[in-house]
Amino acid sequence: MRKIVIFASLIFVIGVVSFSSHPIIGPTEALGQSVRKVLMIPREGYSQDADLMIKMEVGVMTLLLKNAGFDVDIATTSGYPCIGPTQKIEKIFRLSQINLNDYAGIIMPCMAVGMFPGPPVAPLAMEAAKKCLADGRPVAAAANSSIILAEAGLLKGKKYAFATDPLKVTERWKTTDPRFAGGIYSGPGVVQDGKIITSGACPQLEKVLGLQNGTVELTQKFIAAIGPK
Repeated sequence: MRKIVIFASLIFVIGVVSFSSHPIIGPTEALGQSVRKVLMIPREGYSQDADLMIKMEVGVMTLLLKNAGFDVDIATTSGYPCIGPTQKIEKIFRLSQINLNDYAGIIMPCMAVGMFPGPPVAPLAMEAAKKCLADGRPVAAAANSSIILAEAGLLKGKKYAFATDPLKVTERWKTTDPRFAGGIYSGPGVVQDGKIITSGACPQLEKVLGLQNGTVELTQKFIAAIGPK
């Protein structure tokens, strides 16, 4: 019941969030004071349900971050708008234009982009995650975006979440993903190991597999990991 209430509230408020979103300038920015920012790097590739993921993943994450006092910049390698049948994100920066030192952390939406083998992982996304963690700032990855961390070698020796153990064949999953070798699979729920936070289920996996969507919990843990200013 609590989960339904949370998401009903989020859906109502997201209705007024514009994803043509130029970052909102708050009072502190207007006075020349610094406002903490978070970098969002959506996974690029064909989405199984772009509308759902823009609204209930990117939208929910953005709302929670803004309510916690953060501005959110969205960046990908291409910088192209993310467009679904009815939902869209127009304001997307190129990762090559981003100064990572400006951000308190990185959060990576899954976007319902396919599992193994999936599209190639963007080198700039891996580099951004590596630098952020090396600087002691948190990185959160939702569901299939954990593949970015795995390919970057950032999950070796770390506990992580995923929909199913990517190194085991099951009746549903016929192929293993060797990129996760060396990591410690810890189930489909939200898992935090140091500054790395992962979740095993996004809105699409909740819809298809009935797994508990970790979007809200992942974002909350990410905010907590950033800590006070």
